[in-house]
Amino acid sequence: MRYWLMKSEPDVYSFDHLVADGETYWDGVRNYQARNMMRDDMQPGDRVLYYHSNTKPPHVAAVAEISRAGYPDPTQFDPNEKYFDPKASPEKPRWYVVDLKPVARLKQTVPLADLKANPALEGMLVIKKGQRLSVQPVDKEHFDAVVAMGGGLAG
Repeated sequence: MRYWLMKSEPDVYSFDHLVADGETYWDGVRNYQARNMMRDDMQPGDRVLYYHSNTKPPHVAAVAEISRAGYPDPTQFDPNEKYFDPKASPEKPRWYVVDLKPVARLKQTVPLADLKANPALEGMLVIKKGQRLSVQPVDKEHFDAVVAMGGGLAG
């Protein structure tokens, strides 16, 4: 099992949206490094820190799970979609998605400032200056520390 952090703006697709939907594909990733992780590395059963970005304060809200390994992002082929890519084709897809399902909310959210203040999280990508990837690998020790900071999983 591997561990990840995935960022979403709560007004675009919050953890509550994921709970309501039950499962979704994680589309719109248009960074090659993040695409490669989704295409090549993420596997069903991997755990994800669900991070709400572009909110005050940004924070880890919950834990989700990869439910389907990477496959071509269907939005890249549809000219009516926000994430359409005219250079992509079904024969040569450029972008990939994974499916994600909710596990549980943290008992309390973990703000970015608290992540930065915890010496046990040194080296975690989300706290590094200039790190903007929306999909990031997370060490198991860091994953466990963040879940503990959030008081564990709710219900």
